[in-house]
Amino acid sequence: MQRPSHVPADRVVDIDIYLPPGLEAQGFHRAWSALSADNPAVVWTPRNEGHWIALGGEALQEVQSDPERFSSRVIVLPKSVGEMHGLIPTTIDPPEHRPYRQLLNAHLNPGAIRGLSESIRQTAIDLIDSFAHKGHCNFTADYAEQFPIRVFMALVGIDAAEAPKIRHWAECMTRPGMDMTFDEAKAVFFDYVGPLVDARRENPGEDMISAMLHADLGEGRTLSRDEALSIVTQVLIAGLDTVVNVLGFIMRELAENPALRADLKQRGSDIAPVVHELFRRFGLVSIAREVRHDIADFHGVALKAGDMIAIPTQVHGLDPRVNPDPLAIDPARKRARHSTFGSGPHMCPGQELARKEVAITVEEWLKRIPEFALGEGSDLSPVPGIVGALRRVELVWTP
Repeated sequence: MQRPSHVPADRVVDIDIYLPPGLEAQGFHRAWSALSADNPAVVWTPRNEGHWIALGGEALQEVQSDPERFSSRVIVLPKSVGEMHGLIPTTIDPPEHRPYRQLLNAHLNPGAIRGLSESIRQTAIDLIDSFAHKGHCNFTADYAEQFPIRVFMALVGIDAAEAPKIRHWAECMTRPGMDMTFDEAKAVFFDYVGPLVDARRENPGEDMISAMLHADLGEGRTLSRDEALSIVTQVLIAGLDTVVNVLGFIMRELAENPALRADLKQRGSDIAPVVHELFRRFGLVSIAREVRHDIADFHGVALKAGDMIAIPTQVHGLDPRVNPDPLAIDPARKRARHSTFGSGPHMCPGQELARKEVAITVEEWLKRIPEFALGEGSDLSPVPGIVGALRRVELVWTP
């Protein structure tokens, strides 16, 4: 795309946010940290129909925290694809999004997640015990693609056997080059969710979806069928991808970092500071916002109404201007700032569940497999898309 007249020539970069420079050679997080360190806080790329990118952590947090200036109406790039997204509550701005967000918060708040702790822990134990005696596993397939999905599918009351096809549809909406276009995958999602919504509305169960369908949104109103299709689809997309991928990055790090393993083992169950640091280090979602109105000066550039600005959320935690030596994992790091779970009104409602899943995984794994290494069969090649990922993490140990 040709550079618009309001874009300074010195802010133009050649960055595809789904396959950024350095990804193959440096890996996902090192590539993004280098881009943040080597560029101005806000740049413009002709890729994906042309858009701004917030490469400075402070600028990124401003964008995602300020719905008055930056709208969530379109959150996927390129904009022509994002216009088709329209799922709630992620593409609705305050105050309209609040009732929908409250539906999610009611089932994903810290109290609700504490009530799930024992069943989450038992799921982790069962999976680890199933292969601990073997001395090796394909962590991606044998654990990461099983554990958070089993937990989540139980939460929404759907048979875990349905997860692979649902996750495939989600990947078609978040990764380029899949076998369905974005709008085709969304249509398939809605076709699947429709009968599910109708059945749960007629005969509610004890699951999160049933509860959302019957919740009072105010003045006795409940979700319309169209609203239900949209919010349930969004919940399924969000629930079946991000924790799967962050677990891969974290376990690869633990396999290659004996000092971190030793620190975690001596902490026992007191690992909250380490979990916070791991989420700072391994953010992985690249989304976007639409500029609401002309902004004369945003970190040295003029933004025009309708411009798109990408917010690769991993950049905030990896910006050396925000967190010194950002690639180092330091459990004693003070006041580490990051946007792995976003910020502002659209901060991830599932963050408590994600933290709990990672903490339990680390605790139970190290109890059973205290020493392990990365296996030769691992495939750490880049996976392009909205969510960063490692293709296959294999681990080996002495049983």
